[in-house]
Parts: sequence; structure tokens; C-alpha cells
Amino acid sequence: MSFLNNKYLKPFKNIYLLIFIVFVIWMLFIDAHSWIFHHELNKDIEDLEYQKQHYKNEIKKDKKAIKELSTDEGVERTARETYYMKKPDEDIFIIEYEDSIAKQPQDE
Repeated sequence: MSFLNNKYLKPFKNIYLLIFIVFVIWMLFIDAHSWIFHHELNKDIEDLEYQKQHYKNEIKKDKKAIKELSTDEGVERTARETYYMKKPDEDIFIIEYEDSIAKQPQDE
């Protein structure tokens, strides 16, 4: 009988407190709409928002590139700079600076 009169167990004799504790445990961990599940979903939403912003930036870059390539000057400049194309009567000289050349390690 002294076990039931323990001062630490006295609050747990209240039925409303017991129901509240069970409810909180249920909602935090067990239920399909638990706090843990919502936390994981919020994390996924943040990742998807980041990807959305990344792809919007990529779309802006691509639209800018398409706009540049829609003119003859843009196509010619891209062909010359990227693919080193030239007109039949031209010579192209590629100048590499010493600091732009990748250095290879020397074995001693």
C-alpha cells in the first residue's frame, strides 16, 4: 500500500494527466502524422526548394545563351571561341600564358 502512496507517483493517479501523456507520446512518435514524419517532410521540402532555385538559375542561363545564339554574331563568336572554327582564309593563333598552363609534378 505504501507503493501507491509514493509522492512521485501521486501525479500519475490523475486520469487526465495519464491520458494527456499517452496522447503526446502517440502524436510525437506513433501516429501516421507524427512530429518525426513532419520533420522529415519539412527537410525534403527544403531540399526541393533549393533544387527549384537551382533549376530556375539554370533556366535563366540557358535563356541568355539562346538569346546570344539567335544572332549571327553570337553564333560566329561561340564557334570561334569554343570550337576554334575559322573562315577559310584565316589563321588562328592560340596564346597560352605561363600561369594558365597546368604544371605537372616532376619526379626526382
